[in-house]
Amino acid sequence: MRITDPLYALYAGRLRREIQGGPLPRHVGLIMDGNRRWARRMGLNPSLGHTYGAEHVDHVLLWCESLGIQHVTVFVCSTENLRRRDDAEVTFLMGLIERVVTDKLARPDAWWQVHIAGNLDVLPDSTAHALKRAADATARSTTGYHVTLAIGYGGRQEVIDALRELMTERAEAGESLSDLAARFDVDDIAQHLYTAGRPDPDLIIRTSGEQRMSNFLLWQSAHSELYFCDAYWPAFREIDFLRALRSYAARERRHGA
Repeated sequence: MRITDPLYALYAGRLRREIQGGPLPRHVGLIMDGNRRWARRMGLNPSLGHTYGAEHVDHVLLWCESLGIQHVTVFVCSTENLRRRDDAEVTFLMGLIERVVTDKLARPDAWWQVHIAGNLDVLPDSTAHALKRAADATARSTTGYHVTLAIGYGGRQEVIDALRELMTERAEAGESLSDLAARFDVDDIAQHLYTAGRPDPDLIIRTSGEQRMSNFLLWQSAHSELYFCDAYWPAFREIDFLRALRSYAARERRHGA
């Protein structure tokens, strides 16, 4: 079904009406899976799947803007991806990230303030610099809309880094390890995560039909609602997104209870 199909427009309009007045997530996490499989199914070079997938993020951010969803975290590239993919694919992917971030996100008038979650030391210098420039260029944004790019990211490593930073901070303040162990709580760790200062995700969407978290926001997703979509990421349509929001609105959130 083409996006210009009037039946598509009618159905999308119906979905929007269904979620009006219902609870919407304040923060959506996106696991963008299936770029290479989509490209192979379309008879394209797998690298083109990454290209279409990267450019598609811009569309999803527009959908979020239209609904007032102010926080989005996008799982761009894991530390496992960097280790397991061949050098040519990683080089292409890093160059693509640099271009998309520079052209679409790193503008002083950009609507979305850019944040980075991950270890930039594992990235090529040019990629790390492009990400830092995007964060610096949008740092003064006052729109209230925040997009976090999880790149060179691993959820377990994030918790380790948070604990290490917490322990170092307390040691420099003269606190003993036994004192820290006796007093620290979940908020102490949360304040040292890559995402410190931003809300935990209410809803995490994963495309491609895979049903696993893949080391994404492990700490922050403790009470998140999960939604798994069969569409590959480049083929993820607005109606797929609206269906995820409809599913979210129909759930009774228990927050671990």
